[in-house]
Amino acid sequence: MPYEAQNFTHLLGTPGFSDTLLNNHFTLYQGYVKNTNLLNDELHAALDAGKTGTPAWAELKRRFGWEFNGMRLHELYFGNLSKTPKTISKDAPLYKKMVAEFGTGQKCHDDFKATGAMRGIGWTIMAYDAAGDRLFNTWINEHDTGHLAGATPLLVMDVFEHAFITDYGLKRTDYIDAFVKAIDWDVAQERFAAVKK
Repeated sequence: MPYEAQNFTHLLGTPGFSDTLLNNHFTLYQGYVKNTNLLNDELHAALDAGKTGTPAWAELKRRFGWEFNGMRLHELYFGNLSKTPKTISKDAPLYKKMVAEFGTGQKCHDDFKATGAMRGIGWTIMAYDAAGDRLFNTWINEHDTGHLAGATPLLVMDVFEHAFITDYGLKRTDYIDAFVKAIDWDVAQERFAAVKK
């Protein structure tokens, strides 16, 4: 069964994000969904035809991780944005974990923003490692490189240029400030609660 692109048009009108920027970003995301389905079909066809183990098949396998993770990371990113952002309660288990890991909620927040402001393209992820009961703000350079194995993304920020250059030019920190103001912390808390069960 093919993947279907989710509809995120409810985000149009989000303060700090022009509709042009968001519509362009939605189109990019839809391309990841399309290419995930296309590559999956091609890989199955190659398997059925006995053409595994070839350089072409290997490249398709490698490319699949890029397209699939591009699809999922965008879904997580759009999923934790809101026109009506919600703050995190100091009583929330996720907030308590932020304090336990970083000393204060503000330090966790500052570390997340600083990670996003690093030079380069990629993603900033607040990820929870259930096996070690640890919380990290991490950098993913490419969709398919740098993920913490087994860790669950709780909060996802896209810091590829397409996520901000239309509205902010090269002022990435201004975009990060706009992103932080649009976070739906209820979504991050729900992701944390789901993995803590």
